Amino acid sequence: MIGSYDEKMMTKGILEKMKLENFQLGKTKVFLRAGQIAILDMRRAEILDNAARHIQGRFRTFITRKEFVKTREASISIQAYCRGCLARKMFANRRETAAAVIVQKYVRRWLLRRAHLQACLAALLIQSYIRGFIARRYFSVIREHKAATVIQSTWRRRKFVILFQNYRQATVAIQCSWRQKLARKELRKLKMAANEAGALREAKNKLEKKMDDLALRLTLERRLRASSEESKSVEILKRDKIIESLSAECAAAKSAAQNEHAKKLLLQKQLDDSLREITMLQSKKIMSAEAAEENSNLKNLVESLSTKNSILENELIVTRKSSDDTMEKLKEVEGKCNHLQQNLDKLQEKLTNLENENHVLRQKAFNMPTMNNLSVAPKTLSEKFSASIGLPNSEPKHIYESPTPTKYLASLPQTLSTSRRSRLPVERHEQNHEILLRCIKENLGYKDGKPVAACIIYKCLLHWRAFESERTAIFDHVIEAINDVLKGNEADGRLPYWLSNTSALLCLLQRNLRSNGLFTTPSRRSGGALGKIAQTLRSPSKFIGRSDTLPHVDARYPAILFKQQLTACVEKIFGQLRDNLKKEISPLLNVCIQAPKSTRGQSGKASKSSGVGAHPASNSNWDNIVNFLDLLMDTLRENYVPSFFIRKLITQLFSFINIQLFNSLLLRRECCTFSNGEYVKAGLSLLEKWITDVTDEVGVILSSQVYVLFSLRVHLGTSSIISDKLLDFWLYTKKEKRRLRRSSKIFARP
Repeated sequence: MIGSYDEKMMTKGILEKMKLENFQLGKTKVFLRAGQIAILDMRRAEILDNAARHIQGRFRTFITRKEFVKTREASISIQAYCRGCLARKMFANRRETAAAVIVQKYVRRWLLRRAHLQACLAALLIQSYIRGFIARRYFSVIREHKAATVIQSTWRRRKFVILFQNYRQATVAIQCSWRQKLARKELRKLKMAANEAGALREAKNKLEKKMDDLALRLTLERRLRASSEESKSVEILKRDKIIESLSAECAAAKSAAQNEHAKKLLLQKQLDDSLREITMLQSKKIMSAEAAEENSNLKNLVESLSTKNSILENELIVTRKSSDDTMEKLKEVEGKCNHLQQNLDKLQEKLTNLENENHVLRQKAFNMPTMNNLSVAPKTLSEKFSASIGLPNSEPKHIYESPTPTKYLASLPQTLSTSRRSRLPVERHEQNHEILLRCIKENLGYKDGKPVAACIIYKCLLHWRAFESERTAIFDHVIEAINDVLKGNEADGRLPYWLSNTSALLCLLQRNLRSNGLFTTPSRRSGGALGKIAQTLRSPSKFIGRSDTLPHVDARYPAILFKQQLTACVEKIFGQLRDNLKKEISPLLNVCIQAPKSTRGQSGKASKSSGVGAHPASNSNWDNIVNFLDLLMDTLRENYVPSFFIRKLITQLFSFINIQLFNSLLLRRECCTFSNGEYVKAGLSLLEKWITDVTDEVGVILSSQVYVLFSLRVHLGTSSIISDKLLDFWLYTKKEKRRLRRSSKIFARP
């Protein structure tokens, strides 16, 4: 402080700066109003806090800079060490490359020398073979000259036979053409009968399919029963052998114990006799104390008997110990025999339970239908999608696993009773069931073009080891849940979604399940729409990416049945989708068969005008069909339906359109006019343009589907159209017969 500075003025300035009023300054004190001292204290605390923050900031800056300098020095030392390591590695790589070049030089020299020696040996061998070939050819020419006469005679005979066969085939062809002409007359009569017979044929086909499925299940059940009976007989024989060996050991142990007991009795008798002799000698000693000579002799005898007695006592102790040991061994053997007998009884009870279950499964397989309800009676069985769902992996074997009889034999002493072992943990079963139901009921969508629900279901079944178990009910729940979803009110909108998911799951099973030879059966659907899945969709990589990392699983009997059920489910979904599309497109086709009156009037006037063609009429009905097809393709693409199913669906849909239009034009004579033909032709051109636009998905249709109406001469009458089409069909069949005849001749040649 400066001495000339006035403290009173300084105090007054501070108070004015703080905007305090009604204060008074004394000589040594300042008088303030109530509450102003608190304001001054608050301001003082605020100034002190700001100063403390400033000091702390400076201190933190100093500490941070110090740490930064240390970090920079450490990073420089680490960089130097890394550069040294990289230099040493580069030097080692260069040294290895130089050594590899030298090794390669010597290896190439050795390989070239070996190739040269092999070429020399091959040249010598070829020369010897060529000389032998020349000699053999010389002798074969002589032999061929001798056989030429025989061949000429057989050829002349063959020539006459061919001429006769051609003449006979020509007569047969003429007869066939005449019979076809007669058959045309009966075609219209049989048309109505064919429509009625179609329903009967479909019912017959369904019954035949059901019979085939039941026969397949019966064969599988018989094979399973035979295998179980064989395993049962083998296990019973093993147990009988073990029991016989143990009984022999028990008999030997009992005989040894009896022998030891007999020896013990003999030693006891000898000891009693010796004691009696001792007592007799003592009495004689008392009575014959007078005879000194006899007394000395008796003393000697007593000493000898005492030694014998001690020896016999030692032998008795040893025999007692050995007899105790043999008795303990005998007890242990008896306990083992009892334990093995209990195990054998348990195995027999399990075998009887298995036989009862097989009988129940066979009855369910015969009673339950296959096409209406896809969950078959026998308990059905159970690649990287772990990111989709979190699953516990603490236990290597899940609750759905049912161990085989060999596993029972290995773990009989440690397992619980049969009733407790047969019960599944209810809580874990309910959790797994809820996970699967949630995956099936909810629309999980797609990830990178892969169906998430199918991947999650497969990973769950694989993690739970359901595919390797012999008895499990998880697959029944999966199939029933899918059927329940498809039976709901929104089932029609979810058919493409479930077609994609079920086909992806079926491809995963087809790729990663390995069936044993016991369950392999010939496929019965090789010619159907779903029978080509194994050929067309052999690799499921288009659904799930790379499948090389997915493990292969040995499938049990429930896995085979689950695969068949899933195939039937895919067929059912595909059939429902196809039938729904046919129902939706039928009203549109009925409207498109006949042109509107305004269009017909304009086309009639245009036809009468000379040299000028008619203007294109409005094709609003055909545009509705094209819009329907575009909506269908968008739906299938959004659900990532496989291209195989898209091609089959579009092919069958256009076949239905083809048949409907052709039959409608044949049955409705008023539609066979020039104006209506131009209208139908314009609509078919729109469909043809739509096919060319979607060639990527349905490219096979352009080469396989032939539209009969494209080539119709619509300005002719109904009779001429029918005759032309039947003539084309007859020419096609005639060409096919000729082609088959040529191929049979080629294969019939010697």
